[in-house]
Amino acid sequence: MPAERFSTATRLKALGEQAAARVQRARPPRRARLTGRAALLALVMCSLVVALAYPTRQYISQRSEIADQRRQAIEAQRRADELRDEKARWQDPEYVRQQARLHLHYVKPGETGYIVRDGSGAGKPRKGQGTAERPWYDNMWDGLDAADK
Repeated sequence: MPAERFSTATRLKALGEQAAARVQRARPPRRARLTGRAALLALVMCSLVVALAYPTRQYISQRSEIADQRRQAIEAQRRADELRDEKARWQDPEYVRQQARLHLHYVKPGETGYIVRDGSGAGKPRKGQGTAERPWYDNMWDGLDAADK
């Protein structure tokens, strides 16, 4: 009996190998991976990417320009508000007097104006020091002295 079993098992193995060989022969031959349809689809996709690249880049560029223009408009509005406030301050006579005293060294009638120098000679013109770097009253006095000579 064991000899028959062995022969049946051997027979079954042989039948399985034959069936596998028939299946292998029955399969259609392997086709190339890239079919004509797949190539056409790849070409269409590449065309779409190329066609949409430029408009997308333009859109992004224009969005950044719009953001820059908005920032500039906000800055211009802020500057206009500052100038409007400054104009309103200059309409006040007290502010004008304060600025004249501060920048032009004006004094009120009855007051004595002093200019304190630290001894460094900053008020005296030096070689290479232009008239724009000196106080206005030094330039005026130098002009009067020059006219007097």
